Amino acid sequence: MQHLDNNKQHNTMTVDLLLGLQWGDEGKGKIVDVLTSKYDIIARFQGGPNAGHTLEFDGIKHVLRTIPSGIFHKNAINIIGNGVVIDPVVFQKEIEGLAKFNMDVTAKLFISRKAHLILPTHRLLDAASEASKGKAKIGSTLKGIGPTYMDKTGRNGLRVGDIELEDFKERYRTLADKHEAMIAFYDVELQYNLKEMEDEFFTAVEDLKKLTFIDSEEYLNKALKEGKSILAEGAQGSLLDVDFGTYPYVTSSNTTAAGACTGLGIAPNKVKDVFGIFKAYTTRVGSGPFPTEDFKEAGQTMAKVGNEFGSVTGRARRCGWLDLVALKYAVQVNGVTQLYMMKGDVLSGFDTLQVCTGYNYKGQTIQHLPYNIEPENVTPIFTEMKGWKADLTGMTTYDELPQELKTYIEFIEKEVEVPIKVISVGPDRKQTIMK
Repeated sequence: MQHLDNNKQHNTMTVDLLLGLQWGDEGKGKIVDVLTSKYDIIARFQGGPNAGHTLEFDGIKHVLRTIPSGIFHKNAINIIGNGVVIDPVVFQKEIEGLAKFNMDVTAKLFISRKAHLILPTHRLLDAASEASKGKAKIGSTLKGIGPTYMDKTGRNGLRVGDIELEDFKERYRTLADKHEAMIAFYDVELQYNLKEMEDEFFTAVEDLKKLTFIDSEEYLNKALKEGKSILAEGAQGSLLDVDFGTYPYVTSSNTTAAGACTGLGIAPNKVKDVFGIFKAYTTRVGSGPFPTEDFKEAGQTMAKVGNEFGSVTGRARRCGWLDLVALKYAVQVNGVTQLYMMKGDVLSGFDTLQVCTGYNYKGQTIQHLPYNIEPENVTPIFTEMKGWKADLTGMTTYDELPQELKTYIEFIEKEVEVPIKVISVGPDRKQTIMK
């Protein structure tokens, strides 16, 4: 990764971003893990334990939910930014899961005092709200993310810094009581034992206190002044952004580049490179529109070969061909400077590939993502390309790749006007080709 190394010398006072450009699950965990060794600080800026990053190395698979993926690198400092929502119970389990790797987590992991806390009643509210929607449900992961962000914008929320206050328990009680009244309002069957959930929560909060809480915007800006290199790591994907995604089937935070500024307290003019990650095809978990979804054999093959199941929920992902209209939109909204293409190996074996290059929208041909991409308004327009048969998983250089794949890559680059710098050909760290 030559180009990244030389960045380090001249690149004082800038932040690079790593973002998913589709509906999540693009394989950010693996790439952030490849990238992190080049940075001093890795920071998460939005989302919560609804995101799962699967890292695989030395034959061990590990799923991180809240902790940044730089935790496995000896020297990187990992920061959970103010834009993240933290569930102390999930977090405690995550820390316990790291125990077998024999590392000093406390020295390498800092948490912003301004990050919001997910309470047990937030999870219950999530479940009650989703149950009440019936068929119109949005496909929530039921981790309490939405209700926590609602409390944040409603100015009721509790934050990590509140744990340090003497009256934390009273503040907790006030909010939890309010939540219980709201749960009753939904009028759905919900079996729960709050006392048990609260015991678990307060034990986890005590554990959380063992870590270092920081004023992250101060910390990060000081680090920038000292010439440290920072990688901001996004969770979920751009098409799930609360403003720019396929609303209402979106997450509750800004998953796009702008979210890194508000989620960490870094000014926009400090952002340098934006690495955008996408799959060679498209997947989506849960409800919501998906123009290029393939209900036939191709979609099933992608799911099987690509092992498309959620790392947190285990839910089967819906699969379809690459949607360049949506990809172009994500590149534009994020200001992507280089692209990383994941899972090229999954497309080996198809005689022909389809790539969506436009939409038929209410009878018109358009090349941009419109307000509404529901199936009744949008039909994808496909360009057919030649597939390849070769097994890519053992290939280590760009030259080895089949000509059809190179043509596919060049076609994408021309359409989105951003270079593809990295092609991933398998789940392991080593299966990564630099172009």
